[in-house]
Amino acid sequence: MRWKRYGTVAGWCLVCALASAATSGCDGGSMRFEGQAPPVGDARGDMLPGGGTPVVPDVSPDFAPGPRVFARLTNTQFQNAISALFVDATVRTPLEQDTNPYLFYSIGAATTQVSSFGVEQYAEASYEIASSVFDDPTRRAALVGCDVASDVESDVACARVFLERFGQRAFRRPLTPDELDRWVDLAERAALGDPWAGLRTAVAGMLQSPRFLYRVEVGEQDPGDPTRRRFSSWEMASRLSFLIWNTPPDDTLLAAAGAGELVDEASLEAHARRMIADPRARAATQDFFAQYLDLSKIEQVDRDPALYPWYSSTLPGSMEMEVRLLVDDVVYRRDADVRELFSAPRGFVNSELAALYGVEAPGASPVAFVPVEFPEDSPRAGILTLGAFLAMNAHPTETSPTLRGKYLRERLFCQEVPPPPDDVDLNLDDEPGEEPRTLRERLDAHREDPQCAGCHAFIDPPGYLFDHFDSTGRWRDDENGHAIDTSGSLDDVPLADARDLADLLSTSTRLPDCMTLQFYRHAQGRLESDSEARALHALQKRFAASGYRFKDLVLAVALSDGFRTLSTEDEP
Repeated sequence: MRWKRYGTVAGWCLVCALASAATSGCDGGSMRFEGQAPPVGDARGDMLPGGGTPVVPDVSPDFAPGPRVFARLTNTQFQNAISALFVDATVRTPLEQDTNPYLFYSIGAATTQVSSFGVEQYAEASYEIASSVFDDPTRRAALVGCDVASDVESDVACARVFLERFGQRAFRRPLTPDELDRWVDLAERAALGDPWAGLRTAVAGMLQSPRFLYRVEVGEQDPGDPTRRRFSSWEMASRLSFLIWNTPPDDTLLAAAGAGELVDEASLEAHARRMIADPRARAATQDFFAQYLDLSKIEQVDRDPALYPWYSSTLPGSMEMEVRLLVDDVVYRRDADVRELFSAPRGFVNSELAALYGVEAPGASPVAFVPVEFPEDSPRAGILTLGAFLAMNAHPTETSPTLRGKYLRERLFCQEVPPPPDDVDLNLDDEPGEEPRTLRERLDAHREDPQCAGCHAFIDPPGYLFDHFDSTGRWRDDENGHAIDTSGSLDDVPLADARDLADLLSTSTRLPDCMTLQFYRHAQGRLESDSEARALHALQKRFAASGYRFKDLVLAVALSDGFRTLSTEDEP
């Protein structure tokens, strides 16, 4: 680990050379993502959503742990960590944007480098946060717990006690004696006659340390298996907390870590169950589903009110809120089969969504959302028939069976859809003077190009099922006067429309198997290795046995060998 003196912070400020720390000697050889082969079981041949071969087949070698990663805190985790360390503190300085390769910010945080400007942003944010606390006598007294400026002899004792306590919470494990000595020495030398200024500099330095910004997890020898390492009790505290709450460990979890409880499966399960029942878990669950469902794309939706008079600038936000309310309803309020998200004829609407869907919603207003049950003959059932999915996966002026089918394949069935070749003509417009054709007719003609036929035959047939929904998600009877054909298929299973698909998804095993794989990647901050296939299959079976209740999946992953152990190949 390399350190350097950073000039923008007064006194000495320790900053990791972040631009290289995540991918040089610290990363343990875990950078397997660029150019990696498709994940286990990712072939297209046997992806029947109603059953068939599971995403991870139970034909694999014995389990062996995957590699370790050094994951930087995501921006949300950074803000949550600051909020946990300081009362009423917020991060006002913009930070470098998170990336989400393979869908998840956790993977981006483990694989991307921080730019030089990003390092500056961390420095600015850290010093701004420390100053906001230490420049306020009331807040600094509450944080430190003693008067560092009372007299010379007590200065060092007070600073030492505070930095030891604060350092454990910031680094999520106890400081070593040498570390504590260095931070106390930094505070003394940076004081320049003002002990509070010295502590402010030390705290700002801690907030820029890689021990704070990164989840440094190297493991320890597993006493039960010399071929692998296990995460220590302190490391498991962070892994558990960031998985279930997306925040640093609370005092209860830190106390359990200090007592060595989190390497014991029974104790780990008890703490995981406590955390899953805590309201903080709801925010982390929403964060996972927002990434899994790609809800950030809703911010990019914009439509011309001249073409879509019912569209308003607030409609995308309403669509996102509906999905979030559905997730909370299925996962927490009813603890139901997670497949209901994609199959149940249910929604949560405010007044503008009710108008978009053409449903009665007593009590709804622009800001009040109410649950609605769609009638049996309604075309809507599940998230894939609601505004968010339909609008996110459409063009500004027309629908897109290709985008909708691609989303279905990648997100719900963990199938790989390669990008089109660079030299393919993507223009589907009719030639001047030609009789206007429907989008389906133009896509069918596009598939005559051998370069395009394979992928479009894979993603367009399920995408056609949604063609009665326009670019905003509103039902339409025809397309510019032409009859709409919504017949399609999914892996040779013929389907009439999106409602048929919802019925299929209600009993699908492929969908929850894929969700298991996606959540495992999110939890690990990396793609799975071949040696983890057996553990993944065990997770899929446990999820099925629970009735596909998402909270049970979270618990199963937290207790799994894959989450608790790591390979010895990059042993320090």
